[in-house]
Amino acid sequence: MSPATPPPPVPGSSLSAARRSHELAEAVGGPAVDVLVVGLGATGAGVALDAAARGLSVVAVDAHDLAFGTSRFSSKLIHGGLRYLASAQLDVAHESAVERGVLMERTAPHLVRAQPFVLPLTPLVSRGQSALAWAGFRAGDTLRLAARTARATLPAPRRLSVVETRHLAPALRTQGLRGGLLSWDGRLTDDARLVTAIARTAAARDARILTRMRALELTASGARIRDELTGEEGEIKARAVINASGVWAGDLVEGIRIRPSRGTHLVLRSDHLGPLPAGLHVPVPGETNRFVLVLPQGDGRVYVGLTDEPVEGDIPDVPEVPETDIGFLLDVLGSVLDLPVQRDDVVGAFAGLRPLLDTTPTARSGSAPRTADISRRHAVVTSPDGVITVVGGKLTTYRRMAQDAVDAAVTARRLTAGPSPTATLPLVGAASPAALGSLQAPRRLIHRYGTEAPAIHALAAQDPRLAEPVLPGHPVTNAELLWAVRHEGALDEADLLDRRTRIGLVPADRAAALDAVRQVWSEVSI
Repeated sequence: MSPATPPPPVPGSSLSAARRSHELAEAVGGPAVDVLVVGLGATGAGVALDAAARGLSVVAVDAHDLAFGTSRFSSKLIHGGLRYLASAQLDVAHESAVERGVLMERTAPHLVRAQPFVLPLTPLVSRGQSALAWAGFRAGDTLRLAARTARATLPAPRRLSVVETRHLAPALRTQGLRGGLLSWDGRLTDDARLVTAIARTAAARDARILTRMRALELTASGARIRDELTGEEGEIKARAVINASGVWAGDLVEGIRIRPSRGTHLVLRSDHLGPLPAGLHVPVPGETNRFVLVLPQGDGRVYVGLTDEPVEGDIPDVPEVPETDIGFLLDVLGSVLDLPVQRDDVVGAFAGLRPLLDTTPTARSGSAPRTADISRRHAVVTSPDGVITVVGGKLTTYRRMAQDAVDAAVTARRLTAGPSPTATLPLVGAASPAALGSLQAPRRLIHRYGTEAPAIHALAAQDPRLAEPVLPGHPVTNAELLWAVRHEGALDEADLLDRRTRIGLVPADRAAALDAVRQVWSEVSI
């Protein structure tokens, strides 16, 4: 193959409507598979990959799309566990740091890069708080060392002068500013893209990835399911069933109690804050270990988050963002800016629900702890009838959660499988930094698609219409929409706008892009 010819997708990794139809016909009413996974967020897709990589036969279903729930509404950060050190959760902190290194250096270096953050030392940050934060950043660097993540991957924290601080965050108020603290963490290009890569990597190992398939009832030997596209019902038989449905886990398995916590982010246009070479940690007044994050996205948008509020009652498919969350975030952000952001400057907002495991006996009596104080440890629980549920945790540790869930299934159901290989298994698109740097494609595409970027770039070169942006002023092109339909399992316009791309996070942008998306959709031969 000549250098000018882009490589095809990883064999067997392409997801499409045609593949879904074929594999659905095989799975429903067919022979029992080794593992049935319910839920295709990061954890569920990770379970499917872990099981398939051990040579087990796998079917994974979701009532909606890949990354439909919590996994597309995160801060897009791959945390090293600093927050958990502060609350003495040393095992959680170390696990987070290890998994961050796995993603950054082995499995997804195309999607996860180092992100600098500035904590501005304003008059609202006392010298004692500054010293505590600096000690925390140094401890975080010790975590990096303990996790054996290279210094070249994550630079050391350091103190900044006033001039350096203003250079990295020009929008900061200068009055009383006495410098800043620079720290580093892992940052995803896009959390939904990570889930897509995990699912496609599982598919390349013969896992059947079936979206729009709702699990109506689970047992230890399978599930009754309904095709949400046709309404037809059937049964998928399995030797082991793993419930990875996140905040909805308790709806499928009795005895699982979830205390959802809402994390809200605002979406701003980049020009409201000016150039931001680094993100910001903005201390929340009155809190010693809580920050609002300012996260530049590189696509003309900035995210500001996040909250940590308990959610009561029924769990919605897509959480609404209350005005109280928006006001809180704007108030904290305004405490450090020269020109505060107004409510009208908020062009979008999104909220994700953390699936925190409720283990407190007093949780229903009104004396339960704040969700911000609930441990982010994950748990693998086997119900009396044999269904395995994995819940809790966070995006950073999805791989370890998946490994533990499959270990439990292998042991409980006596499946023949070796140890998990996923800590060293590259996801679709992954390659070394040197290999990624030599690809003939725009940097933006490489950061989203890795080694597949030249193939998307070639589509645009072959057809000028595919090179056009979906939306004026936004970098996503029609070629990316075509790729998503052919290879990434997108089944409708919402899949394209809200998950394969993130255009839909801004309602005005979503409406403006809809005609272009429909045009591409109508011309695609699936």
